[in-house]
Amino acid sequence: MVSLGKILIVTGIALLVAGVLAFFIGKAGVPLGRLPGDIVIKKKNVTFVAPLASMLLISVVLSVLISLARRWFQ
Repeated sequence: MVSLGKILIVTGIALLVAGVLAFFIGKAGVPLGRLPGDIVIKKKNVTFVAPLASMLLISVVLSVLISLARRWFQ
């Protein structure tokens, strides 16, 4: 049960950090969700958004950061 508590604490801290980063990235004017390659379809009452390029960019950045962290802590 102790390991579950540690997992929940680490997950909560990670979500907090992600939220703070998302807030400041939005304030800085980074166009995540509006990059070339992001799909936005607007109809009368419906808007469909598929941020493909933004998800790919975030995935690459997180992969690099996780790789660097694993090398640093080994």
